[in-house]
Amino acid sequence: MKDDKTKANQGDDAATDQGRRGFLKKTLQGTAAAGAAVITGAPFIRNAEAAQTTTWKVQTSWPGGIGLQIFKEWCDSIIEKTGGELAFKPFGAKDVVGEFQLFDAVKNGVLDAMNPFTLYWAGRMPSAVFFSSYPLGLRNPHEWDVFYYGLGGLELAREAFSKLGLHYVGPIQHGPNIIHSKVPIRSIDDFRGRKMRLPGGMVAELFQAAGAKTTLLPGSEIFPALEKGTIDVADYVGPAINYALGFHQVTKYISMGPPGFMSIYQPVDLMDLTVGQRSWNKLSDKMKQFVESEVQSYSIHHHARIQAADQEAWKKFEEAGTEITRLSPDDVEAFTELAIPLWFKWANKDPYAARAFKIQLDYMMSGSLGYVTPDMIKGYSLKV
Repeated sequence: MKDDKTKANQGDDAATDQGRRGFLKKTLQGTAAAGAAVITGAPFIRNAEAAQTTTWKVQTSWPGGIGLQIFKEWCDSIIEKTGGELAFKPFGAKDVVGEFQLFDAVKNGVLDAMNPFTLYWAGRMPSAVFFSSYPLGLRNPHEWDVFYYGLGGLELAREAFSKLGLHYVGPIQHGPNIIHSKVPIRSIDDFRGRKMRLPGGMVAELFQAAGAKTTLLPGSEIFPALEKGTIDVADYVGPAINYALGFHQVTKYISMGPPGFMSIYQPVDLMDLTVGQRSWNKLSDKMKQFVESEVQSYSIHHHARIQAADQEAWKKFEEAGTEITRLSPDDVEAFTELAIPLWFKWANKDPYAARAFKIQLDYMMSGSLGYVTPDMIKGYSLKV
């Protein structure tokens, strides 16, 4: 009897232990699942009150290549990151409107947002010149990050764009621009008389001062213009995208600055994400914070992916027989002399332009950079 009772008690204890183990197992599984949800679901910030997905139509200035690919991948990722609260429907260059019509399309609600080259808007807001790379200005990606995220540039850009009914979310890095040519360009003198595509603004005026005959064309129209001979020199973005667009088929040369200074006129050509104010205002505060943070993260990813693709593209240009030529330090000095009066001319066109350039000028004259000395700007002043 004692043995039977002992066995019974042992059975009860075993059942109790098993129950405890089962309870602990379920508890731990639940805790792990909750933890995983916190980790993997970190970007999921869906507003519980949101009844349906808000979909933004977003058009980029990328006409093709790795730039358009990365843009579409990023847009496609937004709905999952927001748990279905927000989605981006991507469009390539000219898919909905022409590239130079993007500003009005977003402002008027035809598109919700755009991913343009910021410099495209220099004609309607001079400050756009200083919200993107300009000749002989800030020369490295991190310097622009300091301007935007450390020295007040982001707040200034948002204030300027808000006056026009738009919300500037943030800058998006991709890299420097390079020049493709049908003839070799080895010095500043070789630009004289050349028919040259440029993005307008201060950049165009710099090369006009060097003797070039400039024209404004969107990226999607460069190849046919080179092919037809309408232009014989063209600036556009970096090697990966330019190779994908076929520039090696219609030009024989690439011109850059001295080693370590890939582009003297747009060393950090910035894009951005800008949203129509009405579309922006419809987002919850949490979703606004998400979009702003997401753009900053995308900029890093976008820049790194394109730079990696550029390394492969250089090999392809070499195989295609493209010759790379470089300007000399003397040419950089000559271009700087042409650029400085243009800095002040454009900065004094608009209060926002003056404020932006003042921040950058102080930075360039500081011990951190030293690109500009007091003697270089003697006689020039800002209307701040």
